[in-house]
Amino acid sequence: MREAPDTSDWQQDFIATNLLAIGYNAWIGYLGGDSYGTLRERGAIVCSTNSPVIGIAGESFKTHFVPRSCLAAFLNAWLAAPDTVILCHRFMNAHILEAVDTYNPATEAVLLLESFNQMAFFYLKNLLPTPPQCYEQVCSLWAEFHPQSTQLSKQKQYD
Repeated sequence: MREAPDTSDWQQDFIATNLLAIGYNAWIGYLGGDSYGTLRERGAIVCSTNSPVIGIAGESFKTHFVPRSCLAAFLNAWLAAPDTVILCHRFMNAHILEAVDTYNPATEAVLLLESFNQMAFFYLKNLLPTPPQCYEQVCSLWAEFHPQSTQLSKQKQYD
């Protein structure tokens, strides 16, 4: 008889499986590659598993970097929604903001993971690969699998 797999650690498995994407988004967000136009500002990665997109490479999830300057308002609005429940929610906003204020962007990341109507907070420390290494790996993979777009962007730099 085969035992059913333990699904209680699905969040840890999710983080391990998606660490490259989490680190990439943390670093590009910190560098200011987000839609807010900030530059080198700490923040949190917000990832939702509610509506995955299935593609040739598997599942992908909506992921956003929310800079610290926008995070308090974001958390207040997100957690005020009647259908969102933060796990261990008591005084969590202050704890999340404190973590964002103090984490080291070169080796750590702050992740808010949404699944259905619950949100969990993760302070990821001593990441290997580090967020800058994740960024480099994703960029090199992108260049390997999309050489035309890499050449076009290089050509635009010189025009």
